Amino acid sequence: MDLDRLGEHVHDVDVPTVSPWETRATREVYRNQWMSVREDEVVTPTGSDGVYGVVSKGMALGVVAIDAADRVVLVGQWRYPLDRWSWELPEGGLDDGEEPLAGVRRELAEEAGLAASTWEPLTPQPVALSNSVTDELAMLWLATDLTPHEVPSNDPTEDLRVIRVPFGEALAACLDGRIEDAMTVLGLLLVERQRRF
Repeated sequence: MDLDRLGEHVHDVDVPTVSPWETRATREVYRNQWMSVREDEVVTPTGSDGVYGVVSKGMALGVVAIDAADRVVLVGQWRYPLDRWSWELPEGGLDDGEEPLAGVRRELAEEAGLAASTWEPLTPQPVALSNSVTDELAMLWLATDLTPHEVPSNDPTEDLRVIRVPFGEALAACLDGRIEDAMTVLGLLLVERQRRF
């Protein structure tokens, strides 16, 4: 990342240009079809020895799909790690060898039964979702001109519900905490910012 893009303030701070971490050893401790977990023996930036666990995942994809009535498509499911229901954008992961736009089109079809004829990237480059524990990055798109496009999901772990919510109500739910999924909050805020300019 070009830190100069942050403006004049960054020139007053001593920012490392090379990682201050030293990795002495790495071992994979777990793997499934969605992720792997590794444990690294490290020397921290302050010089102490430590162990750092990293969850490795592929690219995450999400889509803010808005219909002609200015309603946002949300997908609901029970999120096991949080042990509660979550309303989110249609989201998923990039398959091996798949282009990001093809992947997000597939996710919209599989999760919401929709296709879109207009696609616009919302993130100029991938964004980090939880950079203290995972290397997972995400890309988001805005999709409009929606039409039905049923493609059955092949994920046996998903039991989804699909709703359409007026954009303003969905945005309000992000701002007051009823929607807490990071990609959904970011996606709706980015669309709202575009509408203001």
